[in-house]
This record gives sequence, C-alpha cells and structure tokens, in this order.
Amino acid sequence: MEVFKIEGGHRLHGELTPQGAKNEALQVLCAVLLTPDEVVIENIPEIKDVLKLIELLHCLGVKTHRIERGKYSFKAEHVDLDYLHSAEFKKQGAALRGSIMIVGPMLARFGKGYIPSPGGDKIGRRRLDVHFEGFSQLGADFEYLPQQNFYKVHAKELIGKAMLLDEASVTGTANIVMSAVLAKGKTTIINAACEPYIQQLCLMLNSMGSEISGIGSNKLEIEGVNSLKGCIHRCLPDMIEIGSFIGMAALTQSEITLKDCRIDMLGIIPRTFQRLGIKMEFKGDDIFIPQQEHYEIDTFIDGSILTISDQIWPGFTPDLISIALVAATQARGTVLIHQKMFESRLFFVDNLIEMGAQIILCDPHRATVIGLDRRTQLKGITMSSPDIRAGVALLIAAMSAKGNSTIRNIEQIDRGYERIEERLNPLGASILRTQA
Repeated sequence: MEVFKIEGGHRLHGELTPQGAKNEALQVLCAVLLTPDEVVIENIPEIKDVLKLIELLHCLGVKTHRIERGKYSFKAEHVDLDYLHSAEFKKQGAALRGSIMIVGPMLARFGKGYIPSPGGDKIGRRRLDVHFEGFSQLGADFEYLPQQNFYKVHAKELIGKAMLLDEASVTGTANIVMSAVLAKGKTTIINAACEPYIQQLCLMLNSMGSEISGIGSNKLEIEGVNSLKGCIHRCLPDMIEIGSFIGMAALTQSEITLKDCRIDMLGIIPRTFQRLGIKMEFKGDDIFIPQQEHYEIDTFIDGSILTISDQIWPGFTPDLISIALVAATQARGTVLIHQKMFESRLFFVDNLIEMGAQIILCDPHRATVIGLDRRTQLKGITMSSPDIRAGVALLIAAMSAKGNSTIRNIEQIDRGYERIEERLNPLGASILRTQA
C-alpha cells in the first residue's frame, strides 16, 4: 500500500496549471456512447476515477485511443451489450460512482441500461432516485434487484416530457439530459443542476447535433433528435483543484500563480476564499496568490461569526468545504463550516484536532474553527485519507505542519488529483510517495 510522507513547513513558489475537471470528464466520457462517430476529448485528467471509466468504455466495445497525455479519441460504433450481463461489468461498475452516467446514453441509443450500485467516496448517502425517476418519466421501465444491488431500465421508445426534479442532482441531471437528447419530442427539466460541468456537457451535446436551450439555468429544454454525430470537446480546468491550491497557498504561506483558470466559470469560489482573508489577484485568466503571514476571516455585517456552507450551484460547492475548513485553521478569527449535503464529510477533523487545530465538531454537519493565527504551528502526525477532498485537506495541513506526517490510503487522493506530488515538489514541497 502506498503512502505519502510529508516534511512540513516548506513554502512554495511558482506556477501551477490546474488539471482538467474530473466531474466534467466523467460526464462527457459517458456521452461518447450516444454516437457511432468519433469523439475527441481534450484536457482529460488522467486520474484513477477517470481512467477506470475509460477502461469500462473500452470493455463495452468502445474504441479508445490515447492521442497524447490528456487527449483521447473514442468511437462507440460497436457496443457490446452482452457485456452488461457479465460479472466483470458488475465489478467494474460497482467500483466507480461515475459509472451511473452510462445508463442514460445506453438507454437512449440502445433501449437498455444496466448498472450495479456504484461506489465512490464514503461520505454519506447519495441517492439514485432522481436518475431513475427521470428515466421513468421519459417512458422507461425500471427494475431494482435488491439481492444483487443491481439497477435495470428498458424502453422501446423514449418520449419527451416536462418534469420537475425533487433534487438538483448534477449526475442525475446529466443522465436525464443524455437520455432525452434522442427521445421523441420535447423534454423540459425544471430544477435542473446548472454547474459548469452540466453547462459543458450540454454545449458538447449541442456540438454533436442535439438541441438544448436554457444552458446555465435551472430550466433545460431539449428537443429530441434522431441521431448525434462526433465532435471535439475540451474540458474546463478543475475548479476543485483551483480552490484546493488557493487554500494550500494560504496555509503554507506560499506565493503561487494558478494558470489558465477560466475565472468566468469559478462562480463564488474565489469570493468565498477571499472572505477567509486570502488575498488574490486576477491577471487575465490567471490567479496570483501572494505570500501572507496573516489572513483574517471576515464577519457578517452585524459582526457575527461568518458561516460558510455548501449549496447547489451557483452556491459554494460541497467539494471545497474541506479545503475552506483546513485553510481557516491558521487564519485570524472564527468561522462556522456547515456541510449540508453529506453527513460523514466532516469526520476527518479529528486528524486536524490531533495536529493542534482548534475545531469544535458541533454535529455531523457543522464545525466551528477557531483560527490559530500562526501562534501555534500544526504538528505532523500519521493519518488516513477518508475520501478525495478530505485527503487533500489533510495533505495541505501536513505541508504546513511542523515535523513529518504520513498519510495512508492515498489512493483516495489519486482518484481526484493527478500526480499531485510530482507537480508540487518542484515548487518547494517535500512529499514522498512510498510503500507503507
């Protein structure tokens, strides 16, 4: 088993280019199943979750070709539907949360979609109801086999329909959109997710010949078409990695320039970190974070303690709650972190408390962070990464700590961040990947 060994206390200096957006890549990769034509996707992050999905597509019969790092071509001309019944498919699908999004394209193009209950982070319940209720409203028959933990949908023909989602699920919206583009007639999705990932998926589908309007809003209208063609698509830079590096720069007192960030697609993310006192300058599409000895948490207008909470887009993404929390540990002031969406995502704070952070875990969803303002440096410990985002938050804490730290279960970090130690060490970090 691989671990990270980190020597803390090093300040970083230099430039970082964010990887391609993981969450977007998982969606647009599934969309290649909608056409027999060649689809080329650029700026794909070569991380575990994405590579697992590419391998799953290959096993389904999709011709996959790595043109260069981050650039792949796909041709789903001959899809092996029998593979859906294999034990290997059940194993592959169960290992990856993003595998759920092959169901919509398979249902739309081939009239059937199967998936085992998919895996992923252990951060709490993540319902699939939105996906299958949406398919059912388009006319599909749904079956759940509890003994096998397996989902099936079938349809001779999908018919467009107006629907109101009971949750603005990103993956649920993506799945329904991909099933509706080849449905007969018009589909209207109200309370649709509108994250940049969804916007990018819709733009890609339109370049393939679909007719989607309302992109960027919570109301999507889709006119079904008979077929789709190939396209070339480029993934956005990963806004979660950008936010992670902003928090890292502040906590480690580093001076870093983040290149080519597509600032117009970051929403409230920069402003949220600015409210923690983190300074940044925008230079075109680059973000410059200067070295700061101290940074002070903002308050509400009446002087009360600031609350940072996750919300559906364009609110603050839940994937950066862990990063905001760890960045606050060395700020001046106090902040309440409210993680609304997942009931297990804050449990990693036990590690930060052991490192010397002043955090009160109020309940599974809320933690109060009393910033140390550099009066006391965090200390190195041995810990384990529970999920992708908490894992990177712990890595950032270890990079700022006094002494050495060891992080186990770094496969979780590898699922979301590409070659992170290879990219940070040249800037001054000391992160060693080694066997336990």
